[in-house]
Amino acid sequence: MARVHRVFIWVASGIILLLAALVLAVLLFDWNRLRPIINEKASEALDRPFAIEGDLSVDWRRYPGAFGWRGWIPWPIIAAEQLRMGNPDWAEGDTFVSLQRAEMQVSLLALLTRTVRIPHISLQQPEASLQRLADGRANWTFDLGREEQDEDEQSTWILDIGTIAFDQGQVTIDDAVSELMLEAHIEPLGEPMAFDELVGTAQATGSTEHAFAWRASGRYQGQRVEGEGKAGGVLALQDADQPFPLEADVRAGSTRIQLSGTLTDPRNLGALDLQLKLSGTSLSNLYPLTGVTLPDTPPYSTDGQLSAELKGENGATYHYRDFNGRIGDSDIHGDLTYVAGEPRPRLSGSVVSNQLLFSDLAPLIGADSNEQKQARGSDARQPAGKVLPVEEFRTERWQTMDADVRVRGKRIVHNEELPISDLDARVQLENGQLNLTPLKFGMAGGTLEADIALNGANTPLQGKARVKARGLRLKDLVPDFEPMQTSLGELNGDADLTGTGNSVAALLGSADGQMQLVINDGTVSRSLMEIAGLNVANYLIARMFGDEEVQIHCAVADLRFDKGSMTTPIFVIDTENALIEVDGTVNFATEELDLDIDPESKGLRIFSLRSPLYVRGTFAAPRPGVHAGPLALRGTGMLALGALTPAAGLLALIAPSGEQDSQCQALLERTRDSR
Repeated sequence: MARVHRVFIWVASGIILLLAALVLAVLLFDWNRLRPIINEKASEALDRPFAIEGDLSVDWRRYPGAFGWRGWIPWPIIAAEQLRMGNPDWAEGDTFVSLQRAEMQVSLLALLTRTVRIPHISLQQPEASLQRLADGRANWTFDLGREEQDEDEQSTWILDIGTIAFDQGQVTIDDAVSELMLEAHIEPLGEPMAFDELVGTAQATGSTEHAFAWRASGRYQGQRVEGEGKAGGVLALQDADQPFPLEADVRAGSTRIQLSGTLTDPRNLGALDLQLKLSGTSLSNLYPLTGVTLPDTPPYSTDGQLSAELKGENGATYHYRDFNGRIGDSDIHGDLTYVAGEPRPRLSGSVVSNQLLFSDLAPLIGADSNEQKQARGSDARQPAGKVLPVEEFRTERWQTMDADVRVRGKRIVHNEELPISDLDARVQLENGQLNLTPLKFGMAGGTLEADIALNGANTPLQGKARVKARGLRLKDLVPDFEPMQTSLGELNGDADLTGTGNSVAALLGSADGQMQLVINDGTVSRSLMEIAGLNVANYLIARMFGDEEVQIHCAVADLRFDKGSMTTPIFVIDTENALIEVDGTVNFATEELDLDIDPESKGLRIFSLRSPLYVRGTFAAPRPGVHAGPLALRGTGMLALGALTPAAGLLALIAPSGEQDSQCQALLERTRDSR
C-alpha cells in the first residue's frame, strides 16, 4: 500500500512538473522564431506577400468580459508590430495594408468547438490602399481556394470577432467602377487615447461618444468631393445593439450632405439611423452620388430622418421620413422609401407643398432661364429667339430606377394676384416610361386634368397627352379685374396630342392630334389684355374695339395638329359688335405664326375696324398688322362650321355639367342645322 502511495505521488509530481515546464516554456518561448513560418504560410494562403516585420509576442491575461469560472482562465493576448500585406500583381503599388501594431485576444476554450473567437482586435496606425479596376477586380477580395473544395471538404471552423478598435490612420481609395478617388485621414479627438482605456470605456458603458475625427478629399463621378466628420472608436461586430456613432459633412460639386446618427449591426450591414440634411442647386445632381433619379429643380434643402434596413428581403431599404425643406421658394414635406431591389431600384412615397410657386416647376420641362440653368448645373442653354424649351429630358436615367410617388401642391401660386389653386399628380416611372396619370390642377373654380405618357425607352422619346379643361370660370381667371366679376362665362376644352422628341420643343414640333375649346358669356377689353401681358392681343383688341369692354357671346375653336403644324378649321369669336374669324397656321417646329383675323360688323353697330388684321412673325417676336385690302379667307370658316367640325363634340364642351345654357349652344346648333 505504501508503495502504491509513493508511485501515485511520483506520477502526480511528474505531471505537475511537466505542466509547469510547459507553462514556463510557453511563457518564456521566443515567439519571433515563428515569424518566418507564419509569414510563409500566410503569404501562401493569401496569394500575396504578408510579413510581420516587428516583434511578435503572446501575453496571458484574464479576460475582463468573462464571468464565473471562465473569468479565472487566462486568455492569450497576441501582439504583432509592423505588419504589412502586399497587393496582387495587377494592383498599383506594393502595399495593400500596413499596421504599426495589431493586438487580439483569443479564447482557447472556443477552439475545442472549432471556433476562433476573438473578442477584441486593436489596430494602431492603420494605412490601407483600396483599388478596384474597371473589370471588377479588387485588391480587398481574396481567393482562399474555397472554390476548389467540395462542400464536404470546406472548413467547418467559425471566425467570431467581437469588436474592432482603431486609432489614427489613413485610407486611399481608387475605384474605377464607381469613379471614386478619395484620400481619408483619421485622428483621435483631443489627447491620444490608450487602447485599454478606449475599449474599457466602450464595453463598460456602451458609450456612443465620438472618439475620432476624419477628413477626406478627392473626386467622385467627375465631381470634387470634400468632407469631414466624427466617428466612434469601437466597432461592434457581434453586439447588434451597440451603436457606432457617425457624423459627416460632405460636399460633392454643388451638393452638400450632412448626417448625424448611428450604425448598428455593422457585421450584417444591419441598420442606419441618421438625421440627414441635403442641399444643392438641383435635385437631379444627386443622381451621380446616389443613383436616385430625381427631376431638375431650383436650389433646394431638406432635413429629415433616414433609417435603413440594409439586409431587407427585397434588397436594402431606405426610409427618408418626415422631411421638410424648400425647392426654390416652395415648401416641401413628405416621406419617401427607396428599395435597392431587382430588376431596378424603386422609389415610392408622397411629397406635399403647402404653397407651390408655379415658377419653381419650370425646370421640370427646361423652361427656366439660361441663368437658372447655369445655377443648377445644366449644360443646356435656350437659344435666343426660341420660346419652347429645347433642354432634353434625361431619359437615360429613367431606365435605371422605377418610381411611384404622389405629389400634391395644396396651393399653387403664379403670382400674388393669380392663384392657380392646387395640384395633385401621381408620378409613375416603369422601365423607362414616365406616366403622369392623372396630373390634375384646380384652376379658377374648375379643373385642368391631364394624362401624360412619355416613353423614354424609345429613341426618340414618344409622348402622348390627353387634356381636359372643365368649368374654368372666367371671372376667377382674373380676380382683380372688376368688369370681369359680372361674367357668368366659363372655359371648357379638350386636347389629344402625340409627338416624338426628347424635349418640349421637339414634342410639340412633331405633334399630331386636335384641340377643341369653347368660351361662353365672357368679357374682353384692352385693359384685360394689358393685365394678362398679352401684347399682341392688346393690339388686336385695340384695333377692333378701341378701349371699350366688349361682351363675348361665344368663342369656339377646333384646332388640328399635323407634324407640328396647327391649322384652324374652326376659330370663331362671336361678340356683341362683330363675328370674328381666325384662319391660318401656327408652326410649332419653326415657331412661326401666319394668322388672319377677319371681323364682320353686326348691323349698324359702331365698329372701328375697316380692314382685316394679321399676325406674322415668330413666337418670340410676333408682328401684328392691318391688311391693306379685303381678305380672302383660306379656310371655309363660319359657313362650314357644322360640316367640318364634329359639332356634337363642341356642344359637349359648352356646359359639361348640363346645368348652363349659353349663346354658344344656339350658335353651334344654328350652324349645324344650316348644313
